[in-house]
Amino acid sequence: MSNYVATIDLGTNTFHILIAELLRDKPFKIIYHQRIPVMIGRGGINQGVITPEAADRAISALTSFRDTLLSYQIPNERVYCTATSAFRNARNGRNLVSRIKQETGIEVNIIPGDQEAAYIFHGVREAVPLSDQSALIMDIGGGSVEFILCNQDQVLWKQSFEIGAQRLLDRFNIQDPITQANINTLQQYFSETLQPLSAIVEQYRPQVLIGASGTFDTLSDIHILENNVIVDKSATELPLTIAAFEQMLEDFSGMNRQQRLEIPGMIEMRVDMIVVAAWLIQFVVNTYQLQDIRVSAYALKEGLVAQLVEQFS
Repeated sequence: MSNYVATIDLGTNTFHILIAELLRDKPFKIIYHQRIPVMIGRGGINQGVITPEAADRAISALTSFRDTLLSYQIPNERVYCTATSAFRNARNGRNLVSRIKQETGIEVNIIPGDQEAAYIFHGVREAVPLSDQSALIMDIGGGSVEFILCNQDQVLWKQSFEIGAQRLLDRFNIQDPITQANINTLQQYFSETLQPLSAIVEQYRPQVLIGASGTFDTLSDIHILENNVIVDKSATELPLTIAAFEQMLEDFSGMNRQQRLEIPGMIEMRVDMIVVAAWLIQFVVNTYQLQDIRVSAYALKEGLVAQLVEQFS
């Protein structure tokens, strides 16, 4: 019997496959990770539809993932595939799930935002040492953004908001470079939309923001290259400071797409959305007077692995 488990995360921007080996002396070891920028929300996310072109890109990516699963001889019962915001909100999301099953054999589970947030917490807890002080976890996707208020022992509150970076870009006609009018519109929208978060932050007053997933990974990569920071390849917490982030935000906001793309550490799949994502981070840091940023290398897909480890250990 294979000692591997696999998770597949069908995000609005990126599809990931993660293969982990179950170990006796520690929970798991990641042995393979691949990401494909499918951009399934492009062209239809705010209309509640997955376009035919996006669906074809999804099938292509999952066909590749199926071949990887076969090469590692991982049985179906040890594979767990989740789909998030774009699938949740698309009228044809379940039709695409059926097509994926028919053409690749992979069974997709469309999970609610609350479940997504729970998996993110489990992933972050595997990567970043938490304390008895409350911390705010933030995961920015293309379709949704998850916030989890927690400490080392438990989730105190969690909620998923449908304000992901692709949605923001499409909804507000963001200029390139971004304009002050765009920024004002975004900040007003965040203030209105995130009122449930504001209420819970007022109650618990966390001091630390823990960023998980794509945008934060890229911010950390840029910070590492700009400052020649040495990072262990096996590190599960990545370096970033508020001062470095604020300088990046200022730089991004004055640049056009091509200029941003030339920044060492920037990747093409992130270059369009990183400006609005960064302004969302800035809103959270400033509004809630957070004193520190930490970056988790783990998020939803690793949280899924942690859950599978419990199931198969």
